[in-house]
Amino acid sequence: MEQRMPAEGFAPGEFIAEELEERGWSQADLADILGKTPAMVNELIKGKRGITPETGEGLAGAFGTSAEYWTSLETAYQYWMLRKTQTRPLVSHRKAKLMSVAPYRELMRRGWIQRSGDIDVLEEQVLAFFGTDRFEDTMSSVMHAARRSTSYAEVSPALSAWLCRARQIAKGLHVEPFSKARLQAEMEKLKPLRQNCEEIRLIPQLLAEAGVRLVIVEHLTGTKVDGACLWLDDGSPVIALSIRYDRIDSFWHTLMHEIGHAINGDGDFVDSNLVGDDAASSDQKPVAENSADEYAVEFLVPQRELRRFVNNHAPLYYPKDIQGFSLRIGVHSGIVVGQLQHSGELEYYQYRKMLEKIRHIITDAALTDGWGSVVKVV
Repeated sequence: MEQRMPAEGFAPGEFIAEELEERGWSQADLADILGKTPAMVNELIKGKRGITPETGEGLAGAFGTSAEYWTSLETAYQYWMLRKTQTRPLVSHRKAKLMSVAPYRELMRRGWIQRSGDIDVLEEQVLAFFGTDRFEDTMSSVMHAARRSTSYAEVSPALSAWLCRARQIAKGLHVEPFSKARLQAEMEKLKPLRQNCEEIRLIPQLLAEAGVRLVIVEHLTGTKVDGACLWLDDGSPVIALSIRYDRIDSFWHTLMHEIGHAINGDGDFVDSNLVGDDAASSDQKPVAENSADEYAVEFLVPQRELRRFVNNHAPLYYPKDIQGFSLRIGVHSGIVVGQLQHSGELEYYQYRKMLEKIRHIITDAALTDGWGSVVKVV
């Protein structure tokens, strides 16, 4: 027999009826062949009973086809019925699409959107979170640079949500009008703060006086973001830090790296792997990133002084020597250790006690969203 596929909307029972008519069989004849009751065959023909693999095997033997032919007819018909009764996409399809633009479960966990099991409510909240009415525009609503936009970190849905949150809460900060000259002048006031962990609590106010908004946003799962330099508009820079590594060297390097972007007038930059044993090499970064790195390391530890220290002490660096050098140049010893680790002079497991934790200090002084704290956005 020639195996045919049905046009949309035809139940397999109609094909069974055609086969019976061609052969001159009755429903009772087919029931006898299948070893089933006539009532069961009648239900098959009327579409009241689906074709199981077992029934498919029986029909294959009766009509000289394959069992897969009949089960495929049944599957195609069931899908057609499902599409016919669905006036909107399946909830699973809609949730998958929603997850492709935003990790909505983590957004609910962080309190950025309200918890809900209603897909309509979730979609509405996610779009409102990104400030757009189309899922296709969620990325552009985040990465719209005032001057230009670039990043060497992949902008995933989670990262775009992190950036969006940083923008949201930064808008609530009141700062002086931004001035590049004022920001550069404030850097002289920052230098004395490099020596003592407790002094970093003064940084948010110093930056605000130069027109720079500093926000702390705990990173989302899988983002590996350290910081970002964003612009609310052409004259409103935002520095967002994640404190992914709770260490004084990481904090200072990331902060100064982002300040370097702001001073250079760079557009939106997202930075990851700036420090630590997963730090990106210079040949992996755009020119602007390398420039910001150079600004950060020079501001924190004058590189001429560091090279002289290395030449005098390599390959053995004793704690008292590091502490003495740090005291002489006026920086915390953890900052020096961080640079020695990054340059390969020290292993990353060495002198980790000098890398003091600072998250509890900066989150107490700067606008912070994360670690149980949620900023209310009006």
